[in-house]
Amino acid sequence: MNCRRVISVLLFSGMTFTSFGIFVSGAISSYDYSGSTKAEDWSIRMTDAVLFRLPHYLTYDSTMDWNYEEGVLLHAIWKVWQKTSDRKYFDYVKKSIDYYITKDGKIKTYDLKKFRLDDIASGRVVLELYKATKEHRYREAAMLLRRQLEEQPRTKEGGFWHKKIYPDQMWLDGLYMAEPFYAKFAEMFNEPLDYEDIARQFILMAEHARDSNTGLFYHGWDASKSEKWADPQTGDSPTFWGRAMGWYMMGLVDVLDYFPRNNPERGKLVEIFKRLSSSLLKYQDKRTKLWYQVVDKKGEKGNYLESSASSMFAYAFAKGANEGYLPKKYLDAAEAAFAGLIRYYVVVDSEGNPTLINTCAGVGLGGKPYNDGSYTYYVSVPRRNNDFKGIGPFILAALEIERALKR
Repeated sequence: MNCRRVISVLLFSGMTFTSFGIFVSGAISSYDYSGSTKAEDWSIRMTDAVLFRLPHYLTYDSTMDWNYEEGVLLHAIWKVWQKTSDRKYFDYVKKSIDYYITKDGKIKTYDLKKFRLDDIASGRVVLELYKATKEHRYREAAMLLRRQLEEQPRTKEGGFWHKKIYPDQMWLDGLYMAEPFYAKFAEMFNEPLDYEDIARQFILMAEHARDSNTGLFYHGWDASKSEKWADPQTGDSPTFWGRAMGWYMMGLVDVLDYFPRNNPERGKLVEIFKRLSSSLLKYQDKRTKLWYQVVDKKGEKGNYLESSASSMFAYAFAKGANEGYLPKKYLDAAEAAFAGLIRYYVVVDSEGNPTLINTCAGVGLGGKPYNDGSYTYYVSVPRRNNDFKGIGPFILAALEIERALKR
């Protein structure tokens, strides 16, 4: 039921929201909130807000670097184009990608030799554009990204390093960044031998990063067990960060779109997905139906319900149920989570544009200054509003829930 009400939103300590990724001081503010919690009212609404605020290109600022954050949101906008056939969404995605890709297929600001899996994430949209337009430059750009995967440094067991600067480290994030592109490329260019390699990446993290007590996955795994944040026995980082598992879940459920039904590795991936879904369901907050920044530490000082991880889990659960990997209770959980996001973490400005609040801005492991992967580190990272890493999964969750409702 549509409703109109004014709600007071208690934002995170010392911050309220403005537009894309900007922080200002404050504590409590009232916002005019209107609309329903039904998904079909929000996939287009949130996408249109992106186009309203950033009408020319999808970027946070003027630096315009090729990056994964744009990739996840452009993928979501592409899905809205597929749903609506409204040309403005197609044109927006194309214009944003075209800023980077030259006529001969080179990618501005991209450096293959840095071997960052993050840089692969936008490649899935590049493949979609090539499929739709047959423009040669998109094919060349996709081939360049595929070459990175061919040359990417690996652990002894064949796992992709997350970046060249992090030897022997696999992060859950990287499974979303690289594998959906890798799988779609294999499908489009008929490279069936790649599926075993794709599956290997997910299986390695399921074997090495999974905690046997909770069933949750640690953010990172160091195969060498030499990094300061790594457990000397397991090589795992110490914390169950929500969005890291969200990346893994989204990457896994998306890769299955391209995996052949008769591939022997497919069943293994479905079982990993089902098992992690079961573990995550146990940690869904009973009141709000959302998930915490550090998933297993409800009630501990500084922890908070985080919007990007909650959107990712809602998407993965809804899509998993739609595809038959998960039973209906996961679709119910996804719908409840989405309603919780609307109720607690979506605010609407005077022009009717929604803002998604309380998204963790970004984290890493190691680096300079050094991030030790501790609980204290994850809950101290700044939070951002209208963060692409939150909006993209939010739109995808809305689309999957709408798909279920239409059925």
